[in-house]
Amino acid sequence: MSISSPDTCISHNNNNLPNLSNKSNGMRGNKYNCNNSGTPRTRLERLLRERELRKFNKSLNDGETELLNNDSFSPDSFEAFSWFNDEESLETISANRNSTDGCERQDSRASRERLLVVANRLPVSAVRRGVDSWHLEISVGGLVSALLGVKEFETRWIGWAGVNVPDEIGQRALIKALAEKRCIPVFLDEEIVHQYYNGYCNNILWPLFHYLGLPQEDRLATTRSFQSQFDAYKKANQMFAEVVKEHYVEGDVVWCHDYHLMFLPKCLKERNRKMKVGWFLHTPFPSSEIHRTLPSRLELLRSVLAADLVGFHTYDYARHFVSACTRILGLEGTPEGVEDQGRLTRVAAFPIGIDSDRFIRALELPQVQDHMKELKERFAGRKGILMQICEQFIELLMVNVNNCKVMLGVDRLDMIKGIPQKILAFEKFLEENPNWRDKVVLLQIAVPTRTDVPEYQKLTSQVHEIVGRINGRFGTLTAVPIHHLDRSLDFHALCALYAVTDVALVTSLRDGMNLVSYEFVACQASKKGVLILRAAQSLGAGAILVNPWNVTEVASSIGYALNMPADEREKRHHHNFVHVTTHTSQEWAATFVSELNDTIVEAQLRTRQIPPPLPIEVAVDRYAKSNNRLLILGFNATLTEPVDTLGRKGSQIKEMEPKLRPDLQEPLRKLCDDPKTTIVVLSGSDRSVLDDNFGDYSMWLAAENGMFLRATKGDWMTTMPENLNMEWVDSVKHVFEYFTERTPRSHFELRETSLIWNYKYADVEFGRLQARDLLQHLWTGPISNASLDVVQGSRSIEVRSVGVTKGAAIDRILGEIVHNKGMKEPIDYVLCIGHFLAKDEDIYTFFEPELPSEVPAPVRSHVTPPVRTSVSKLSTSRSLSREDRLKKHRPMPTIGRSKSYHVNTDVFQSRVVDRMSLQEGSSVLDLQGDNYFSCSVARKRSNARYLLGSSDDVVKLLTELTNSWINGMNTDGSTMEGN
Repeated sequence: MSISSPDTCISHNNNNLPNLSNKSNGMRGNKYNCNNSGTPRTRLERLLRERELRKFNKSLNDGETELLNNDSFSPDSFEAFSWFNDEESLETISANRNSTDGCERQDSRASRERLLVVANRLPVSAVRRGVDSWHLEISVGGLVSALLGVKEFETRWIGWAGVNVPDEIGQRALIKALAEKRCIPVFLDEEIVHQYYNGYCNNILWPLFHYLGLPQEDRLATTRSFQSQFDAYKKANQMFAEVVKEHYVEGDVVWCHDYHLMFLPKCLKERNRKMKVGWFLHTPFPSSEIHRTLPSRLELLRSVLAADLVGFHTYDYARHFVSACTRILGLEGTPEGVEDQGRLTRVAAFPIGIDSDRFIRALELPQVQDHMKELKERFAGRKGILMQICEQFIELLMVNVNNCKVMLGVDRLDMIKGIPQKILAFEKFLEENPNWRDKVVLLQIAVPTRTDVPEYQKLTSQVHEIVGRINGRFGTLTAVPIHHLDRSLDFHALCALYAVTDVALVTSLRDGMNLVSYEFVACQASKKGVLILRAAQSLGAGAILVNPWNVTEVASSIGYALNMPADEREKRHHHNFVHVTTHTSQEWAATFVSELNDTIVEAQLRTRQIPPPLPIEVAVDRYAKSNNRLLILGFNATLTEPVDTLGRKGSQIKEMEPKLRPDLQEPLRKLCDDPKTTIVVLSGSDRSVLDDNFGDYSMWLAAENGMFLRATKGDWMTTMPENLNMEWVDSVKHVFEYFTERTPRSHFELRETSLIWNYKYADVEFGRLQARDLLQHLWTGPISNASLDVVQGSRSIEVRSVGVTKGAAIDRILGEIVHNKGMKEPIDYVLCIGHFLAKDEDIYTFFEPELPSEVPAPVRSHVTPPVRTSVSKLSTSRSLSREDRLKKHRPMPTIGRSKSYHVNTDVFQSRVVDRMSLQEGSSVLDLQGDNYFSCSVARKRSNARYLLGSSDDVVKLLTELTNSWINGMNTDGSTMEGN
C-alpha cells in the first residue's frame, strides 16, 4: 500500500480500527478520524499508520477473499499461485465496506500497487515440448515459498526461466506462455549463464557470503578468470535492467533479490533515477574483513547503495553491510543506513516469514489427514525423534514410532546445511546413550545439487564415509542406525510429519531465517512441539538454543527436550506460534514495500533542501554579457587533483600537499588574462600552499579562510580583526599532538589562525571514537572558557577564533581588491564555487540581494528574482584615502611556522583593514539576482544556490567560461576589422 498520500481518511465509527491517538504514542488525535485534518508528520507515525491500515484491511477481509489453494506446490495446480490470479484486491473490498458518515477511504485504489519482483530465477521452470510449445513447472525455493502468500500487490516476476532459448520463435512462445502466469523472462545464453551464474555467483559470491573460502589450489585459477566472470555478471545484470525498463510503469515498485543481482540497482537508477528500487539479500552478508577480500568489493557496494532501501534477514547482516560501506568505501554510517554526500540509502532488517495460513489449512486436506492417520496407526503408542532438514536448516522432530525412534533428515546436499555436523552429533548421542542404540534410526534424505562441482562431490563422499563408519560401529546384522537416501518429500507428507512431531532441531551452520522451523510451528496447531534452534534472532525465546558446531551440546539438548515438562513445552510453543503467525510472508513483503515508499518520501523531503545542478549554459551566457566579473574559487576538492578517499596510492600524502589539477592550469591562466575578470582563490590552506600552486598566475590569493590576502604580484597582508586572541594555540596544540600519536594515520595541521586534526585515513570506527574523546578533552580543558569555534568536518576537527570565516573576510577582501585595481565599474557578475564547510558557507549568503525583513528567505532551489543592491557608496568609498581606510601596523600572530616569510614592513605595516569600512566591499556591487551563481562542489546539503557534482564539473565550467571569453574576443576583433 502506497503511503504517498498521507491524508488518507477512514471512518472512525468502525470499532475494528485501532485508535492511535493515545498520549503514549506521541500522536495528536486520531489519524483515521475524517474530522481531523492532521496527517502523519514523522516517519514513525507514517509507518505505524500504514501498519494499522494493513491490520484493518485484513480484519475486514477475513473469510471474504479467495483462499490460496493449499496444493499450490503441486505442478498440476500451478494456477493456484495467489498473485497469478485476478482476485479482488483487499483495498477494493475495504473501500466498498468503508464509507460511513460520508467519509470515503481516500487511499483505496481500483487496482493494487504494482510490484516488480526481479530475481535470478523465475518461480517456474520451462520445458520445451515443441518448436513453439512450452510446459511450465513450479521451481520450489525459499523466495518462491516466501512470496506465495503475498496477495496485497499486483505482482510481476522478472527472471531467467532456467533454459537457453536461442531462436526467436521459441522466445516469443515462451514469453506468451509466461505472460499468462504474470512472469517475464530474461534470455541468457549459455556462455553468460556459465560465467555469470556458475562462475561469479556460485564460485565467488556464494562461498564468500557464507564464510567459505576458496580452496587454496583453486585461488590462482580463480584470480585469472575473475575479470571475465565479473564482466559477465555485470552484463547479465544489465540485461535484467533492460527487461525491467521495458515493462516498468511509473509508480511501480522494483524489488531486486539476492546476490545474483547486486549490480542491478545501479543499472536501474542509471536508466531512471525516479524508479523506486529496493534490494533484499537472502543469504548472510559477511563482515567487512571477509568482504574486503573480494576484488570487486567497491563496485558491488556502490551498486547496491544505488537502491533506495537495502534489506537483510537480520540486524547482524545489516550491520555488516553498513560497516563494509564505512570501512571500504569510506562513507558515513548512520542508524538509518549509509549516507553519501547527502543521499541516504536506508538499510534495515526484515525477518522473512511463510504463509502460515497455508500450512494450517493443509492439515484439513484429505491427503494430509490420510498421511497423519497412516503414521499414527503404524507408530501407535511409541515415542521417537524425527530430524527434518529443509533448505538451510536441520530439524530434529519427535514422532510416534514402533519400538524404534525414527529421525528424518531432508535437505539439499550443501556445505552450509550442516549434514556432516548433524550426523556427527547423532553419533555423539549414541556414544553417550548406549541404551538408545537399538531404539533410534536416522533416515537422511539428501537432495543432490550442483553434482558437477568438485566441492559438492567431495561433500557427498564425506557424508557417505561418515554414514558407513557409524553404521559399521553401531549397526547389527538386522539393523543399522542411519539410512541415507536421495529423495525429496511431498508437501502433504511433510505437513503430516510436522503435525505428529514433538520436537524440532534446527542447526543451520549460518544464521538466517528458518522457514522450515516456521513451517513446523505452523503445523503444530493441536500439538505443542519443542524447537531446538541454532542461536538466531527469531524464534529464540521459545526455542532451546544450541551451537551446531558443538555436537556435545546438541546431543544433550535432545535429552532435555525429551524430558521437558508439559507446561514448559506449551509456553515455548505458544511464543513460537505467535511469532510465526505474526511475521508472515505477507507482512514481510508489505513491510518492505511500505518502508521503501516511506524512504522515497523522506528522500523527496531531503531533495527539496538540495540545490539544483548549476545551469552551466546560463552561467556562461551571463558571464559573457557582464562587464566586471568576480570569480571566487575554493581550492581543496574544487581545484585540486582528485584524491582517493580510502587512502591508497599515496592519497594521504597527496592530500597533505594539495596540487592544482593539470587540466585547470590553462583555463585559469586564460581567465586571469581577461581584464574584465578578477579571480580570488579563497581557501583554508596556509599561505605556502597557495603560493606554490598559484604564484605564477595573475590573481588574488586569500589564505586561512581569508585572514591573509595578497595579489600574486604583491606581498601578503592580514585582514584579521584587531582584537583576535591567539593565546589558546599552545594548549590546543598539545591536545592535537597527543591524539595524533594515539591515532595511527591521523595528522594535524598548524596554521596561523587555526589548528586542524584530520583522521580521514585512520580506521573509521577508531577515528570516530578518538574524535569524540578529543572533543571532550577540548571542551573540559583548553577551550572551556575561550572564545573559539570548533568546526567539525566529516573526519576532521578544526579550532579557530570566533569570527574567522570566509564570509566574514570577504567584505574586507573586496575592499582591498577594489582599491588596488582602481575599479571604475561596479561588479555585476559573481561566481562563487567551493567545497566549503558549513561554518564557511556564510560567503554564499554574503552576495545574496537584500530583501525586506518581512519577506521570507527564498527557497534555495529557485533563482532569486533580479534585485539590485545599493551602489551609492561606491563613489564615497573610493574618495577615502588609503590612510583613512587602513590602520597602523599590528604584528601578525605567530604559532611556530614550518616556513618563514619575508614581509616588506613598509607595505605590510598599514595593511590591516579598518573595521570602520566593513561595508566597503559590498558597496561596489551592482549585482542582479540572476547574475549571481553560488555553487557547492560535492556537498548536497548546502546554502549555495546550485550544485556541482565534483571538481570535474568545475573543469568543465571554467573551460566553458574561457571559451566564451576567447570567442567574444574573436567576435570583437572581426567586427573592428570589418569597420
